[in-house]
Amino acid sequence: MSSEAVFVLPGDHIDPSLIPSHPKKPVRLGPGLRHVPPSELLPTLAGQLVTDRLKNAIRVETASGRYIPRVGELVIGTVNKSASEVYFVSLSDYTAPALLPQLSFESATKKTRPILAPGALVYARVTLANKHMDAELECVSASTGKADGLGPLAGGMLFAISLGMARLLMMPKKAQQGKVVVLDELADAGLQFETATGRNGRLWVDSDNTKTIIVVGRAIQETDEKSLAADEQRKLVKKLIKELS
Repeated sequence: MSSEAVFVLPGDHIDPSLIPSHPKKPVRLGPGLRHVPPSELLPTLAGQLVTDRLKNAIRVETASGRYIPRVGELVIGTVNKSASEVYFVSLSDYTAPALLPQLSFESATKKTRPILAPGALVYARVTLANKHMDAELECVSASTGKADGLGPLAGGMLFAISLGMARLLMMPKKAQQGKVVVLDELADAGLQFETATGRNGRLWVDSDNTKTIIVVGRAIQETDEKSLAADEQRKLVKKLIKELS
């Protein structure tokens, strides 16, 4: 696991063990942190202090607020419009759209590229994130040429979640590391569904049963909004399953 997180308040002392110290890379400070010479870091926001040791980066992530694209992150975007060679894709409200090249899909050519109408959803990876330029996306792995799960998201429903919940859902072991058990509990209860989580605070849920889609989305949103502990998530699932039957 490349990242770890603790909760901090503005002005809190940050334990030096949480600050990445790569021998060859400079420390990259993200939002919510201020450097106090010579070597102290102070939080300026309340939220999760997230340390990414692979990137030698550290930032404070708030549960709410505007999504700031970072290279390599997976996002769910909504197509706004298309131009001759790109799609303009919205990642969050009140921010400039990201650019998705129309050939940036598996096996795409000018004749076979997907035709995405305004409102279509795509699961994509951020390839360029620069405050001076529009973010850029791809729906294909640059190394394999395969979609690897990226591309248009057909059907289903989109749910808004906090940036913090999105990060927890994308952990490899979300139940153990993020204490998010609600999806596992829903699956164990016999519901059949598919999900995709965008780092930009978007959750896509699909199922053959519309009621299942609504239950899954509602369970995640309620867990997020009420910061439910694992036991409370299990109780919520039992209640929702009862309502479903």
